[in-house]
Amino acid sequence: QVQLVESGGGLVQAGGSLRLSCAASGSIGSIDNMGWSRQAPGKERELVAAFTSAGITNYADSVKGRFTISRDSARNTVYLQMNSLKPEDTAVYYCNARVRSLSSWSYNAYWGQGTQVTVSS
Repeated sequence: QVQLVESGGGLVQAGGSLRLSCAASGSIGSIDNMGWSRQAPGKERELVAAFTSAGITNYADSVKGRFTISRDSARNTVYLQMNSLKPEDTAVYYCNARVRSLSSWSYNAYWGQGTQVTVSS
């Protein structure tokens, strides 16, 4: 089994910063894409930032220049540094990854439980 565990969410004032972490653990053979999505109340889940399998970073237009995704491959961990936060960034942030477990030849998608980010105006 593979688990993704997020941490680092919380309440922050507009203009502030937060850093989210997501650690993958369990029976991991290899990790493909890994990144962050978010879901605000009444809205669909949207991609925020992610590493592609080629190691290229993709960002939602709404966070470009403010958010930075990084990773520590040795620790199977991905980070999301969020600066200049806005009230519209308020959402539950989910980590996701495509992981091949040690007992499988194929990749499967995994999601974390989510961490709440609230930005007050």
